[in-house]
Amino acid sequence: QVQLVESGGGLVQAGGSLRLSCAASGRTFSSYGLGWFRQAPGKEREFVAAIRWSGGSTYYADSVEGRFTISRDNANNTVYLQMNSLKPEDTAVYYCAVKTPWGSYYSDTNYAYWGQGTQVTVSS
Repeated sequence: QVQLVESGGGLVQAGGSLRLSCAASGRTFSSYGLGWFRQAPGKEREFVAAIRWSGGSTYYADSVEGRFTISRDNANNTVYLQMNSLKPEDTAVYYCAVKTPWGSYYSDTNYAYWGQGTQVTVSS
């Protein structure tokens, strides 16, 4: 069992920055990857970014490529999502989740152990 706690969300003006954190506890997950997803009101949950825990390969949605950066702190079992040049369309609840060993990093069906989410609101 893995517990995930997201933090760092808030209200920011367009063009601003936020850094989200996802702290993991419980069973060690050094063999997994971890991803960030988001869900805006009335929309389906969508992939944002992911990172392999071993090796550190990263994956990004086209909509955030070049603006968001995912990174990890192995020692503290924490993954970060640095979000720069934020846009109103980035407004959503952001969730982190542990990647299973199977399937694509881009599909939420290949993730388990979701966090409770953190709200990000970008004003225009």
